[in-house]
Parts: sequence; structure tokens; C-alpha cells
Amino acid sequence: MKLRVLGCSGGIGDGLRTTSLLIDDDILIDAGTGIGELTLAEMAKIRHVFVTHSHLDHIACLPLMVDSIFDQLKQPIIIHAQAPTIEVLKKHIFNWAIWPDFAKLPTPEIPVMAYDVLSPGETCELEGRSLEMIPVNHIVPAVGYRVACDSGVFAFTGDTVTNDTFWAALNAHERLDLLLVEAAFSNKDRELSLKARHYCPSLLADDLKKLNHTPEIFVTHNKPGEEKRIFDECQQLMPERNLKRLLGNQVFEL
Repeated sequence: MKLRVLGCSGGIGDGLRTTSLLIDDDILIDAGTGIGELTLAEMAKIRHVFVTHSHLDHIACLPLMVDSIFDQLKQPIIIHAQAPTIEVLKKHIFNWAIWPDFAKLPTPEIPVMAYDVLSPGETCELEGRSLEMIPVNHIVPAVGYRVACDSGVFAFTGDTVTNDTFWAALNAHERLDLLLVEAAFSNKDRELSLKARHYCPSLLADDLKKLNHTPEIFVTHNKPGEEKRIFDECQQLMPERNLKRLLGNQVFEL
């Protein structure tokens, strides 16, 4: 299984793209501005998009991607998400006012996009890869994912703050090779982290004590300009952990 980081920033700027992860060549987790790293031919290979939650930095390029490859789609791209997230997409994005409803185009019988409602705790099996949806704690309904195949396992928190559900779900399995975990703010913004329901290093350090595994850990979703401060604070608080910064265009083989 190949994992390519298309975008992993908490905002935009020179060289910064928001969250989107490509698994092999046919699955996306989230559809932020990182999709702009793909060619049209690469976009046309996408068959599934697993959405963590409805915030713009995680869905911004979904409508643009479907539009860009509209004529190349012979079967619908499947959007997997919680029911509340799908309702937001239908009501506020694919509503004809913001963007066409691609779940009804070119015809309702043969659309280029379709929805699949998943519930936290469910696992989707796709050609030797399993994606488990795990509930997390964010300001809107949100999930992370555990992605496994015979050769490796990684997990992605999505956007969250202090919770037990994500760590318990990972501990329920024997293997975890790679963890992508968010830390949006530095410790000086701890109160803002709690209000926005994002990790800062001190909150993350407390929660990582709940994890029984010792994976390679990559810190993601930093606010632009705060990347070094956030990572330095993470290293200071978690010296026992194998921490690295997640960067755009990184590729992992699992």
C-alpha cells in the first residue's frame, strides 16, 4: 500500500496545501487543496473519497476535482462519510447555487458522483485494503481512519482534540506502523485549541499516553507560520516518541 501526502497544512500559502491523502492511486482521504498536486490523469483514477468532516480545508477541492474530470468518469466517484457530513455537502456545496449537484449529473440514473453513508465503527473493504471509521472530538461531527492491508497499517486522526475513542480503537488492534496526528496550534493558544477542538502539543502529549503502540508519528495540520514552534514543543513534551513533521509530497510504502 502506497500513501502519498498531497496536502497536510492547516492553511494555505507558498507551498502549503490543505489536507488530502492519496492511497495507492484510487482512494483519497479528504479533499483539500492538496488535490491540486494531481494531474488530470491521476484525478481520473480516483474511485473513492473518505471524508473526515465537513470543514472547508478538508473538502475544498472535491467539487473542483469532479468538475475537472467530468467527461472522463465512466462510473461514479463514491463519497464515503458520516450522514451529517453528507448532508452538509448536499445542502451547502452540491446545491446548484454553489456548485452543480454531481449526484444527479449527467443523469440521476447514471451520475458521476454517489454517496455512501458510513457510521463510526464501520469498516469498508476495498480490494485488500480496509478503512475503519473512528469517531473523534471536533467542533462538527468528525472521524479519523485506520487503514490496513496485509503489509502495513496507518491511522489518521483527522481534526480532533482530547478524546478516548480514537486511541481505544487503535489499541483494539495488534498493529500500527504509522500515525498521522494533528496539532493545529502551539501551546500559547491552548485555550483556542480547546474552543476550536484541535490539539496543541500539551493536549496531544496527554492523549498519546493512551496509545499502547509505538508507531512512527508524523505531526500534521499546523497553522501556517507556526510549524517550527509546534513541532519543537511536541519534541520537548514527547521525547520518548518517534516524532517527525508531515510534509507535502511525502510518500510512504506500507
